Amino acid sequence: MEMYADSFLTTSDMPAGENYLPPPPAYNSERFFNDWVAYKWGKSMRPTDRGKQVVSDASTSINYFCSTFSPAFGMTISSSNTPELYALLSKARVDGNNAAKSVKNFYMKTRPFMKFEEPTSVPSSEASLRTNGSYPSGHTAQGWTLTLILAEINPARQDTILSRGYQYGQSRAIGGFHWLSDVDAGRCIASAAVARLHADPAFMEQLRKAKEEFARKASSKAMLKKEEFDYHLLPEAQADDNK
Repeated sequence: MEMYADSFLTTSDMPAGENYLPPPPAYNSERFFNDWVAYKWGKSMRPTDRGKQVVSDASTSINYFCSTFSPAFGMTISSSNTPELYALLSKARVDGNNAAKSVKNFYMKTRPFMKFEEPTSVPSSEASLRTNGSYPSGHTAQGWTLTLILAEINPARQDTILSRGYQYGQSRAIGGFHWLSDVDAGRCIASAAVARLHADPAFMEQLRKAKEEFARKASSKAMLKKEEFDYHLLPEAQADDNK
């Protein structure tokens, strides 16, 4: 049986996305037209401040996730400041990625930068991305998995956390790494993964520890100052959401 020392569950434990997600849009469909429009709009955003965020959001390291979600969460997330939460997110991140693997392999959807033969926001990442499918977005699955967990632990900041998590996924479409439909599917995959994790005793125990740790920190006024944690969407991101 396959095992992952750095995750709570195995890939085969996760719901099989190919059995519940629709297939990716066909190139001659109305759904793909929406993907094409989003791709063209994303290209126009790359020279802006929103485009700079896309480059940063290309990282899936646990330390990057912690640093980029800390302002929205309202507390510094790190191995030293919040060791229980850090341990929870470190493993759940891998579970979110594992949940997307079978669907990627099933469809092997061509990525937009390959389809149009145009560069992404991070050209150095393209060689490895060519070896796996575009649908669904694994980055988004990881990011949304952590987003949902953080929103559960700190519901007072849920809207801000969800906003940051949403924009993390959108970065994948803006940068040309994924179609917008890949990103949407990545959030579905993550939601299913988090539901499955809640049925796992080891995950629930670590979640309990993280919640207790957060409660202690919050009561000791370890929260960031308001000016440090307010997360506002960039104007370009707001325009995207209004489309």
